[in-house]
Amino acid sequence: MKLFAVLLAFFVSLSCAHGAVRIKDVASVKGVRENQLVGYGLVVGLQGTGDTLQNAPFTGQSLQAMMDRMGVNVRSANLRTRNVAAVMVTAELPPFAAKGTRIDVTVSSLGDASSLMGGTLLLTTLTAADGQVYAVSQGAVAVTGFNAQGQGETLTQGVPTTGHVPNGATVERELLTRLGDQATMSLELRNPDFSTAVRIADAINAYSAATYRRRTAREDSPNTVTLQKPPGVGATHFIAEIGELLVEPDAPARVVLDARTGTVVIGQDVQITPVAVTQGALTVRITETPQVSQPAPFSRGRTVVTPQTEIDARQGGGSVAMLGGRSLRGLVRGLNQIGVKPQGIIAILQAIKSAGALQADIVIQ
Repeated sequence: MKLFAVLLAFFVSLSCAHGAVRIKDVASVKGVRENQLVGYGLVVGLQGTGDTLQNAPFTGQSLQAMMDRMGVNVRSANLRTRNVAAVMVTAELPPFAAKGTRIDVTVSSLGDASSLMGGTLLLTTLTAADGQVYAVSQGAVAVTGFNAQGQGETLTQGVPTTGHVPNGATVERELLTRLGDQATMSLELRNPDFSTAVRIADAINAYSAATYRRRTAREDSPNTVTLQKPPGVGATHFIAEIGELLVEPDAPARVVLDARTGTVVIGQDVQITPVAVTQGALTVRITETPQVSQPAPFSRGRTVVTPQTEIDARQGGGSVAMLGGRSLRGLVRGLNQIGVKPQGIIAILQAIKSAGALQADIVIQ
């Protein structure tokens, strides 16, 4: 019975907070973000699947430079190894990452290497947009794809020229991201919207008025909410408190169409004024059946091929359905009544938009 009561309370809380999300999921503190890192390195230990040094001269130059640093002179030698590949190394430096923090890196081939499986990334520095080195990476490359080739067939699964090094980079320089005791902070919305910004400010003010006896939030723009930290409360503690508050974000009515994959995404607030729609498909099938005509024995005729063409045309659909509704459920029910495929739904929605009956923006990808 106790477990049943807990589950009942959980589902009741879900029904009460339908559509509500935490503030920390729709907004972030201004200046607290990830930063991109990039570097150039070499992957060694490949089983003959590396770069061809004649086709990738930068790999040969990098290999010679590395051997020079190791005290080995190979500039007069004609290198023909296939166990080395030049790669680009990318990573994301998370906010508040301290020195010694391990992060994942992605390794991508630059030359004509066919696979990075079994390779090891040598020590590579990772720099940011300011040119400073923030991390160094090294380690075994994990590749999920493979490439098998024979004389008559080639089998490739996944992308064997891209791999990952889990925890393969060590942070060597910290970002200057400190909340400290700042009296004023800003929240940035991931999806700017006037209504969402106002709802976030109202939720924070309601909480701070009940807890600290003062209003602490003000909406400045569709993507910014300014916070005034209450006295005697740390910035980290205050951000953690307001991040758990629930708000119901708003979004513009929008329909996303992807004709390549037949994907249709309809927002909850999309509305269609009453409109009549008919959709029919015309299918034309042309069948060619050539026949061979042979002359009689001992005759002077020639064997010829006579074409035989059969054309069949069929008109499908043609039913008329009424579309309209102020809810997503009604719109989907109306589209299902027509019984068309995704490509047909895309054409219908575009035609309804042209007729002025679709009250939403259409985004075509």
